[in-house]
Amino acid sequence: MSQHSYLQKRGQLLEYFDRTAVDAWARLTTTAPVSGIRAKVRAGRDEMRNVLLSYLPKDLVGQRVLDAGCGTGALAVELAKRGACVVATDLSPTLIHLAKERLPKDLNGGKIDFVAGDMLDTSLGKFDHVVCMDSMIHYHRTDIVEALSGLAGRTSQSIAFTFAPKNIFLSSLITVGRLFPRSDRAPFIQPVGEKTLGQLFIQQADFANWDIGGTHKVSRAFYISQAMVLRRT
Repeated sequence: MSQHSYLQKRGQLLEYFDRTAVDAWARLTTTAPVSGIRAKVRAGRDEMRNVLLSYLPKDLVGQRVLDAGCGTGALAVELAKRGACVVATDLSPTLIHLAKERLPKDLNGGKIDFVAGDMLDTSLGKFDHVVCMDSMIHYHRTDIVEALSGLAGRTSQSIAFTFAPKNIFLSSLITVGRLFPRSDRAPFIQPVGEKTLGQLFIQQADFANWDIGGTHKVSRAFYISQAMVLRRT
């Protein structure tokens, strides 16, 4: 992984999620009325969250789960309600603060520790499962594989993540999206083909004892993302 490219992109993401579009993002992740485009994005994100949850056991009691790129904490809450001890991390201190404010009192026995910082920080420890919802879509494919490779060494069961699937329609949406106001414009997304990504995992020594356990694409107008789950064999 190119440390320079990773750090450069990480800085851009922090600027976007912590400053440029924090108000729009905060509203998007509620049930408040939003524009038609944002409503589609919200619906797509809700569907993708359910897809990622379907890859994990319904009973996570005693399991330690990393929510890498947790945003305002919706996925972390659902994981905790299954009994998990969740470490929810995000680059944006503002979103972490918002996630803490929205945290429900009853987590059905689960627990969430919110941490503002890098999802690859080794001090976060080891995990049974890792979920990365739309936190990898901004990185180059080689950076995705190497980042997940680092997490694989600290994960005992599964890694469920999303990537931007490579197709003409998504490329067109990315081009159109550049015309939006800055507060509506997400950081540049880097699409990658499913087969290409799969081959990169096969070539990575750290995934020698892992298999691709499933994949599913969600397409809702301006929200297009594809889930993939890696399972340790």
